Amino acid sequence: MTDQADPHEQPKPDNAATLIEPFELSIPQTDLDDLDQRLERTRWPDRETVDDTSQGPPLAKLQALVARWQGGYDWRRCEALLNGFGQYRTEIDGLGIHFLHIRSSEPDALPLVMTHGWPGSVLEFRDVIGPLTDPVAHGGEARDAFNLVIPSLPGFGFSGKPTAPGWNVGRTAAAWTTLMQRLGYTRWGAQGGDWGAAVTTTLGHLAPPGLVGIHLNMVMFGPSDEERAEATPEEQAMLDTARRYDKQFSGYYKLQNTRPQSIGFGLADSPVGLAAWIYALFQDVSDSGGDPESVFSLDEMLDDIMLYWLPNTGASSARLYWEGMQEMMSGGVPPSSMQLPTGISMFPGEQVRLSRRWAERRFANLVHFNELDRGGHFAALEQPALFVDEVRTTFRSLR
Repeated sequence: MTDQADPHEQPKPDNAATLIEPFELSIPQTDLDDLDQRLERTRWPDRETVDDTSQGPPLAKLQALVARWQGGYDWRRCEALLNGFGQYRTEIDGLGIHFLHIRSSEPDALPLVMTHGWPGSVLEFRDVIGPLTDPVAHGGEARDAFNLVIPSLPGFGFSGKPTAPGWNVGRTAAAWTTLMQRLGYTRWGAQGGDWGAAVTTTLGHLAPPGLVGIHLNMVMFGPSDEERAEATPEEQAMLDTARRYDKQFSGYYKLQNTRPQSIGFGLADSPVGLAAWIYALFQDVSDSGGDPESVFSLDEMLDDIMLYWLPNTGASSARLYWEGMQEMMSGGVPPSSMQLPTGISMFPGEQVRLSRRWAERRFANLVHFNELDRGGHFAALEQPALFVDEVRTTFRSLR
């Protein structure tokens, strides 16, 4: 038996400042009516002048997405899904943090905090929650069960929006440590991709008491000059992909790094502008060949977009890029070598990848490394079965 909290016991706060409250989502109908009216009044741009996606999301693709948004998409279904998972809020370091908390019925389930990125959300993990918390019901073994804690990043979803600078990756990692302690978990793991990978990697470097290991489906790293010069053909292909990403797909990244408020006005005021900004990432960094509808349903993409539109977090979420840049320039990035047990899963559609050789130089205790044959940046949503197996394999020896 592990020494974690009873998975069926409601967390007991030690005082009002650490109160954990159930969170029931119920968006006012007036907000949904306002969205419908804005969609109806959309002023569309001209069609792109190319026959591919090199200028961004094609007009016809966005019009089809919005047509579904206006007719057939049901927000109340998504709302019920979130409420059914079990939502909570608590205040940490002066900011309200929203999170899903799904407890397994297995007594030895390992607590696992899973962190999304941009433009993801807690719904990125919708299809892996069942298999991870109830493996037996999904063809797995009871020994692989997890209690899941899935927070919304500060400024994302239904977490609070920072009103002053400073909510960077390091501060978020410290908040996640507080969250796991507040929930009564004394042994736990962490998982993440995109900004969630940055938070999870920082947790790995901090190695707070009780953290047994981490799993990453993206690694934020820059190869050294020596590594570039000595790259194998396979590694050179990875470098070529990263270079292509920087030249063709990273406009959003550079803008949000430097001027997040500039784009924030459009993201707050125009639902189609927000949808196009997010859709571009589903198009460019998924393993879909530029056709995200072949991987995601329209409703899955719209659910994610709604978690930015309804709480008006276009600007506040974009500011995480600015915060990350300030943190990096101030020297707040952890050292490159990590001692904590680490599992890494490289999905082929991920734009920034690394080889086992490069990983071993940065992670001294690499307990699992795998290069998969399909899947991209949104790994849990694109290939949930493969993602679940990777997480299970990583933590099997760390329980």
